[in-house]
Amino acid sequence: MSHTASTGAYQNFEGRIGRTVAGSDAWWPPEAAAPKGAPNVIVIMADDLGYSDLGCYGSEIATPNLDELAAGALRFSNYHATPMCSPTRAALLTGVNSHLAGVGHVAHSDAGFPGYAMELADDVASAAEIFSDAGYFTAMVGKWHLTKDSHCSDAGPFDSWPVQRGFDRFYGFLDGFTNLHHPHRLIDGNSPVTVDTYPEGYYLTDDLTDRAVEMLQGAKASNPAKPFFLYFSHGSVHAPLHAKPADIEAQRGRYDAGWDDLREERFARMKAMGLVDESITLPPRNAEPGQEVAPWDSLSSDEQRLFARYMEVYAAMVTSVDESFGRLRSALERMGELDNTIIMFTSDNGASREGEAEGTTAYYVHLLGATDTTADLARIDDIGGPTTMPHYPRGWAACGNTPFRLYKINTHAGGHQVPMILAGPGVAESTDDGAAGTWRDQYVHVVDVLPTLLELTGVAAPSERNGKALKAMQGISFAPVLANPAASSARTEQYYEMLGHRGYYRDGWEVVSLHYPLTRFSDEEWELYDLTSDPTETRNLAGAHPDLVAELSQAWDQAAWANQVYPLDEGSGLKYLQRPPWNEVYERPVTLTPGTPTLERWRSLQLVMIRSFSVTARISINPSDEGIVMAHGDQGGGYSMWLDAAGVHLTYNSGRGLLETIDAPRPDGGEHAIVADFVAPGGNVWNVTLSVDGTKVGAADGWTCLFPMAPFEGIDVGLDRRSPVHWDLYQAHGAYPFTGTIHGVDVQPGEAPADSPNSLIEVLREMGAAFE
Repeated sequence: MSHTASTGAYQNFEGRIGRTVAGSDAWWPPEAAAPKGAPNVIVIMADDLGYSDLGCYGSEIATPNLDELAAGALRFSNYHATPMCSPTRAALLTGVNSHLAGVGHVAHSDAGFPGYAMELADDVASAAEIFSDAGYFTAMVGKWHLTKDSHCSDAGPFDSWPVQRGFDRFYGFLDGFTNLHHPHRLIDGNSPVTVDTYPEGYYLTDDLTDRAVEMLQGAKASNPAKPFFLYFSHGSVHAPLHAKPADIEAQRGRYDAGWDDLREERFARMKAMGLVDESITLPPRNAEPGQEVAPWDSLSSDEQRLFARYMEVYAAMVTSVDESFGRLRSALERMGELDNTIIMFTSDNGASREGEAEGTTAYYVHLLGATDTTADLARIDDIGGPTTMPHYPRGWAACGNTPFRLYKINTHAGGHQVPMILAGPGVAESTDDGAAGTWRDQYVHVVDVLPTLLELTGVAAPSERNGKALKAMQGISFAPVLANPAASSARTEQYYEMLGHRGYYRDGWEVVSLHYPLTRFSDEEWELYDLTSDPTETRNLAGAHPDLVAELSQAWDQAAWANQVYPLDEGSGLKYLQRPPWNEVYERPVTLTPGTPTLERWRSLQLVMIRSFSVTARISINPSDEGIVMAHGDQGGGYSMWLDAAGVHLTYNSGRGLLETIDAPRPDGGEHAIVADFVAPGGNVWNVTLSVDGTKVGAADGWTCLFPMAPFEGIDVGLDRRSPVHWDLYQAHGAYPFTGTIHGVDVQPGEAPADSPNSLIEVLREMGAAFE
């Protein structure tokens, strides 16, 4: 605690927003109280959910609970997120544009620029900090993704974790996604949750819902007068596409007709429900190079069967999100709080094209772009279960974004125009004029959400945090739109940027660009659309209105400088590799002993990422000892070392269902050193040797280096926690704890090959500079 007697200012232990107690030198301040009768607030955010993926927005997917919410609420037809998840979350929670808040991209880089710090700046206040200091109980479950990856370890720093940014309770994961059957690392407050083996039938969405209900029930039972703010941030429907078997089975056969028919079905449904005007045109299939969708009829029968399965799993995930909301609403009813709770449901960006043209059962390694449809077909019956890490082809993402063009990351509408439902006190309370259950067509941006919630709850926005002046919120409350369907849009201008894609909206007009990596921004043509008559961006009017293109593109440039958007990502990939010099510590060797928690994912990855490395296990065994000596990774890719009656083994899991093993004779009882040497000669492969006590006992060549998100679980010693590297071992033995003695496992990183990305940083800098 700090205290300044002359001003009466104080800070609480959590470092939240400072307040001034006028005329008081009291060391401990009076408890903050929310405005009398202030409503509760729940913000629910799905991940990668497309505009048309809910029943109440035209989907064939059954979402009865959200449809019922929408029937007594307002649905927004013209609501916009940013084109990517972390930036949307930053804007949602701060009311400040994402780049200015410090999060211009996903939190997997730290290239050294303020707009891309990949954590919330210290001169913006989070919704949790604001509501907490106003006397609310603040809770969060699910995906955070606002802490840079290098700061997610057990050593912190913790200043950008949820609890340090104002949440009284947090249960979820810090990364951008996780395995829904076997989450790689859950956090409770500031502490990793110790889980060796998840129970049969575990499913993350159910767990998060249980925790959210428990948090709210506990808080209300303890202090009935204290309102709550809950941020429920789903891991669904982000890849890997995981769902419960019964939910998948319920979708069987629904998508056999393909994405062309489905898109037309959804568009017709949208027109029937009044979401889309009869005059609006459905754009043709996306055909831009690298974005294109093949006609469904042009696919082989095997491709159609495989691709339909992906969508069945995706639809099953959507139903689980709906069921989660139904359970949460039932809990609010039992608590007597439903009628006094503002509820917002939305998505963080448009549907994702990360599965690209063919989809994948191996999302963690597919991010490099490699595809293997034959391998995926061989695992078709396992898609959606714990042994695959699937993502659907972008043809389904195009359906999800109906009626708009392109996808997540793009600044065309498919990247950022998403569903939003708002209900509760102050939101169309009277149904006499048909307000509840109707649409609001005014332009609204995610940055406007927090100011609106503050107005509806009567909570004042602060001017400083920890004694530091705050950036002014750029969001504009759209509360007048809630009361009056004829009210003008409060927001008339907004910029967009993601990975070099750019867009600028003003008074119904929009300029937008499509950026291709390593092409000059000055050579890109701005497209121009009149969104009042052409919201689906089918008629490019740039040639007819060059002066307006110049005006709006200049406005984009001015907004970019004002919001820390520069430098633009030219596409060299440098920003993923360039790190501050102090990150060198994360590449230092480590010795792990039994009892050490799983070494966090990102720290573990630095030891092995496209480089040579060695693993030395120092053990003592009796003739009957067995079990996992060490494991790094999961069903999405990894390697592990174990001992059984047949010998000593080193297994490599490619992430695509390919398991390769080096088997060697079992050593006699006593002390031994087992060494696995992974040599990276170049070409993105490892040549591996296994030695016992200095004698080579086995070898294998050509194991593909795991990168960029695999291994997705960190390093374990003495067992293989959570999702296993070797599924058959897990089925037979669970986490398979080692019964001998492990004196230590040494992981020693080695040299990177000449063609490693990290070896090419200077080359990439020069390449990128040519296109800036």
